[in-house]
Amino acid sequence: MSMSAINTRLTKVLLSLAVIMAPPVMAQQDLPIAAEQGEQDWGDDNWGDDSWGNDSTADDNARVWHGFIEGGLGNRVGYDPALNDRFSPMDDATLSDLRVRLETSGFVGNDRYALKADLYADGVEEGLRSDLREASYTLSPSERTDLKLGQQVLTWGTGDLLFLNDLFPKDWQSFFSGRDTEYLKAPVLAAKGSYYGDAASIDLVWMPDYTSDRYINGNRFSWFSTQAGQNVAAPEGRIDAEEPANSFANSEFSVRIAGSIESTEWALYGYHGFQKQPNGLDDAGNPIFSRLNVLGASVRGNVGSGLANAEVAWYMAEDSDGSDPYLPNSQFRFLLGYERELLPRLTLSLQYYLEQTLDYQALEAASTSVYNPEEYRYLYTTRLNYRMWQDNLVWSLFAFYSPSDEDHYLRPSVSYRYNDNLSVVLGANIFEGAKPNTFFGQFEDASNVYGRIRYAF
Repeated sequence: MSMSAINTRLTKVLLSLAVIMAPPVMAQQDLPIAAEQGEQDWGDDNWGDDSWGNDSTADDNARVWHGFIEGGLGNRVGYDPALNDRFSPMDDATLSDLRVRLETSGFVGNDRYALKADLYADGVEEGLRSDLREASYTLSPSERTDLKLGQQVLTWGTGDLLFLNDLFPKDWQSFFSGRDTEYLKAPVLAAKGSYYGDAASIDLVWMPDYTSDRYINGNRFSWFSTQAGQNVAAPEGRIDAEEPANSFANSEFSVRIAGSIESTEWALYGYHGFQKQPNGLDDAGNPIFSRLNVLGASVRGNVGSGLANAEVAWYMAEDSDGSDPYLPNSQFRFLLGYERELLPRLTLSLQYYLEQTLDYQALEAASTSVYNPEEYRYLYTTRLNYRMWQDNLVWSLFAFYSPSDEDHYLRPSVSYRYNDNLSVVLGANIFEGAKPNTFFGQFEDASNVYGRIRYAF
């Protein structure tokens, strides 16, 4: 079956489900639904992949397979001249997926194994893809220690869609195209050791093979090139950065020491590795991943009738004095957040984020580019969630706004669970900016609307 045929069939299914959703019938369901699965509870280690209505109560030693089938369509609301007609007749599509998920877990004695994999047809980049989300084995060498080995999704930190000390890989192509927010977190091959002490716990993660973000590379979305002074896309504008060679010296290490004092949680973080995106150039002008070390801390606790969090991170870049315009400068990053329930079933979350480029005067003196970043980049985020119909219908809006960059990014969505198996999500990714070179402004022509239908089994 051709990708255009798949696209046509998914469109018909989306329209049919829209008709089903029209009458205000409440499904008899007690389990809550997240507004776009995965966009809730963004604290440490809350990235559990959702599988609707599949909480198995079978015997631990029985192998139970479950998963879902999902169709997704997304289209630009405008025209991106940098992309031209490369994907004709789907040059305006940002999402055209037909996906199957299979997963299982169980125990071997006291040890736990988990397997989770996706197979999907991608109509935008025209191919059949696979994504091994998890293939892990967890054992407990002692009463206070755990060791998790294999492919896994890792996260920590306190930000909501903002990451300071979380240097695990992200998938920005999926996030901007309208896939489930679960896919913003990319899997990584790692060994994670945890020790649970009386006063604090320690997590140490070793990633033997460097794993970059699944960044915007010019295939699905165009990006702003400071050399060209405009947005570019594949094939000429495709980013083909060579990742650091696999060796122990190029391994990534992350550490977290965490504890609590009464109801207040605290954590210290460390990272040794590389930038997660190729934002540097070598002597030949090729994109590279420069080395990076990060130290940080966070705190989270109750303030008034809500939950507050703060997080800081010091990014120590390879160009420590800022004199090389082709390598990123060191940065100081700060986050402050607050969340509370305004009304029954109406939740508001606010965040303030600051990104200070250090040694900025040295950067200005060394660089001849007119597209240097601002010394202080700051932005605000707002999340509004409203639940109704026994939490089966959820309206959500997440907004990023940067006064320093004069750009913004809106993520409205509505999700509806018809029953234990069938669910639908409709949403949009809306970018706008006063300048073409800012983080959100460069994606203005990528603004899109999308829909997804999922059948869980």
